[in-house]
Amino acid sequence: MPNDTLPSDRCATKYPILLVHGAGFRDRTRLNYWGRIPKALARGGARVYYAGQDAWGTAERNAEVICRRAREVLAETGAEKLHLIAHSKGGLDARYAVSALGLGEHTATLTTISTPHHGSRAMDLLCRLPNVLLRFAAVFVNLACRLLGDKQPDFYHAATHLTTAACRRFQETVPDHPGVICQSYACAMKGPLSDIFFWFPYLAVKLLEGDNDGLVSVRSSQWGNFRGTIAGPGRRGISHGDAVDLRRISVRGADIRDVYVRIVAELKDLGM
Repeated sequence: MPNDTLPSDRCATKYPILLVHGAGFRDRTRLNYWGRIPKALARGGARVYYAGQDAWGTAERNAEVICRRAREVLAETGAEKLHLIAHSKGGLDARYAVSALGLGEHTATLTTISTPHHGSRAMDLLCRLPNVLLRFAAVFVNLACRLLGDKQPDFYHAATHLTTAACRRFQETVPDHPGVICQSYACAMKGPLSDIFFWFPYLAVKLLEGDNDGLVSVRSSQWGNFRGTIAGPGRRGISHGDAVDLRRISVRGADIRDVYVRIVAELKDLGM
């Protein structure tokens, strides 16, 4: 088990941590999106909070929720700024909050993990389906999301905004905040058998974009100060689900909790 001998202050950053989840899930206490990661960080002294945005909200709508939650955390802790750590689509939500809605003034760093910053060519192909089919599917997804707690789910626009063209426009219209340290990580599976839940999308993205974690390519994950690809030394690699400890098990030679501890410890070492 990692963290058993972790110094109690190794992750005790000056500013609290706000975790921003990805698409398709919500922050839950009992079934935590981030698995065992928050507890690992807390054992190292980190103050960990959750953004709580919609599972399938648009970046614009979710960014508003993130900003409200950030203000609550700042008021509760008395801190001047936050560290944002975001996974998958949550990285785009966080970027919009920081650069377009003013959260950048209260953000020290933004770290994204497996975020499709440059969109997905697989999503490009999906969006070639008849528009009526996508909108029909969106009705049922939005209904399910409302039952799970979403306030304003918008699956159609949230999904289509992940195309390469839409993300290109995002890059042009939402420039990085100059006062925020921005860094990114990619994840990568070693092959289709690395994760049974992602074998099919892995093959599709591999064909279209190259190395990927089962959903997001390494190329698309790169933004700001790219810190590298999380894959581990073994033959399995790290999937999109592994990146947030989906199964609550440790991949041989690559415990994802250690990765997050290292990320946060580095923020502390920067004096933040």
